[in-house]
Amino acid sequence: MVRPARRLFLQERRRPVALDASFLEALAAVLGPRGLVTDPADLASFNAEERGLYRGEATVVARPDSTDACAEVVRLCATHGVSIVPQGGNTGLCGGAVAGANQIIVSTGRMNRVRWIDADGCRMAVDAGCVLADIQAKARDAGCLFPLSLGAEGSCQIGGNLATNAGGVGVLHYGNTRDLCLGLEVVLPDGRIWNGMRALEKDNTGYALRQLFIGSEGTLGLITGAVLKLFPAPTSTATALCGFEDLSRVTRLLSLCRSITGDDVTAFELIPRFGLEIALEHLDGLRDPLEGSHPWYALVELSTSRPGADLNEVMESLLGRAFEEEILSDAVITASLDQRASLWRLREGLPEAQKHAGASIKHDVSVPLSQVPTFIERASAAVTAACPGIRPCPFGHVGDGNIHFNLTQPKGMDKQAFLDRWEEMNRLVHDIVADLGGSISAEHGIGRLKVDEMRHYKAPLELDLMRALKTAFDPAGLMNPGVILPATTA
Repeated sequence: MVRPARRLFLQERRRPVALDASFLEALAAVLGPRGLVTDPADLASFNAEERGLYRGEATVVARPDSTDACAEVVRLCATHGVSIVPQGGNTGLCGGAVAGANQIIVSTGRMNRVRWIDADGCRMAVDAGCVLADIQAKARDAGCLFPLSLGAEGSCQIGGNLATNAGGVGVLHYGNTRDLCLGLEVVLPDGRIWNGMRALEKDNTGYALRQLFIGSEGTLGLITGAVLKLFPAPTSTATALCGFEDLSRVTRLLSLCRSITGDDVTAFELIPRFGLEIALEHLDGLRDPLEGSHPWYALVELSTSRPGADLNEVMESLLGRAFEEEILSDAVITASLDQRASLWRLREGLPEAQKHAGASIKHDVSVPLSQVPTFIERASAAVTAACPGIRPCPFGHVGDGNIHFNLTQPKGMDKQAFLDRWEEMNRLVHDIVADLGGSISAEHGIGRLKVDEMRHYKAPLELDLMRALKTAFDPAGLMNPGVILPATTA
């Protein structure tokens, strides 16, 4: 049962290994006084977890400032049989960066250099500890765009983004983090450094090793550097909020957007009326953008790097066509950067607003685009029948089929009593996802939270192949044990 702020008990079958004095002395010699955290007050932020579902128990955090230092830390851990939990900005939502008392956290925060930028070639090499927003800013300064964008971009690190294959609001146009990475540098579980920092679009020399590490959540190795793909900076952007009476019309508008604008649709985000209402109630400085109330909304953004383009005219024409075809009930196009920021604040502030509205059971799922309305309707009906008064809040990246199907507790219900039904709600929702050919994890990863769920839905052969990869890369089982796959005896 998932409960808030529970102690973390790792499911390791091998005997716990004590962090003895000789190991700590060796760590200190490698890292120096700024690189080793042992004070309980300083450890608190590393042991906290974003959702409060877990509480870490790490007594040591290693903070290397270079790839070589990181490799030396990993070699020491391999020699002493100490498990490693890689940690970037610690913004994950599935418990993938939480450590037990006899493990150490290896934090990449001090590894934050931009190694080089090639604006003409649209390439950029960075350390794994670079904060996403800083990478975006460096790309902007060079006249380019790094399009990965998500709510935690002010604190998440690119190494963690790669380790979880983060999604965000630009996937529809630019793809997941996997699609934005050309090369990687990884410290392997035995301390060797794999230098895959190639800035190539094409490289067919055998297995695509970098793809194994992207999305592996630190279970196969520790990402220390990456070559990222940049794009020309946008010259024109148009943003609109659209209101709908029927969910099926949302996907009809997306189809119309694509047919009229081609590749200019960069974001297409779903917001339910309930989500908009709690955002207006709990987030400062926001107002209802449309005059009337509508069951569903879509935040639509077009962008292009073509010189001289005016996408506001394109958006006006697009929405006019949508009104003619009775797809839309209302819409507003932003006229300033402040208005655009306000609309995005509505969307990106939804998770924060949900915290104020009551306890929330969350699902990060994807289904084929054509099945999005069916999924939301079926899942909403199923959870409402099981728990009358429950308040579903399905929102997110409808353009790529990724829905955050979050469930807010019924008014007046005890918070803990609601959270005690987490597994029941998971099964109701995930069964429908599976029936529609979807995935129980679209962009947040598996972490510790979904290990049992993945075993329930994943084909046995797929799990066997994943175990074989884990054993081949990490035979001692020291890299983030218990994440993605259950921890096993070395």
